[in-house]
Amino acid sequence: MEIIELQKGNEFFKEGIEVFWNVWGTEENYKFYEDCILHSAETSEDLPRFYVAVENEKIIGTYAILRNDINSRQDLCPWLACLFVDREYRGREIGAKLLEHGLSVAAKKGYKKLYLTTDLENYYEKYGWEHNGVAYGPSGGHMKIYQKTTSI
Repeated sequence: MEIIELQKGNEFFKEGIEVFWNVWGTEENYKFYEDCILHSAETSEDLPRFYVAVENEKIIGTYAILRNDINSRQDLCPWLACLFVDREYRGREIGAKLLEHGLSVAAKKGYKKLYLTTDLENYYEKYGWEHNGVAYGPSGGHMKIYQKTTSI
C-alpha cells in the first residue's frame, strides 16, 4: 500500500476527488469536494491536504488534514478528517496506517497535536487518541473531539 497526496497532475487526482465525494458527499455537493481538493493542490500553504491509500492501482482509503473540520472549535488546528477504508480492505490495519501517516505529516509541518471529531465508539481510543470534549456543528448537533500528540 502507498499513501499519496492528491496533487494536480498525479494519476489519482481526479479519481481521488470522486472517491472523497462518493464516500463523504451528497448528490448536491460535488463542487464543494472538487473545489476543496483542487485548491489544496494549488496552495503553497501547509494546509489543507488530501491523501489516498492506493494498492494495486486502486484507491482503498482516504484522509485529509484540514484547518477546521467545519465545527465550533476554531481554536484547535489541524484536524484529521475523512478517514475511510474501503469495506473489502478493512481488518488489515489500514486505518491505523492512515492515522499514523497523518500524525507524521502534521509533525513534519510543525504541529504538536492533531484533532478529529467522530461519532464512532471505541475506534480511535485503541490507537491512543484521547477524548477532549465536544465540538458543535452548523446544524446544532455535537460530536466528540479526540486529540493525539504528534512526534514533535
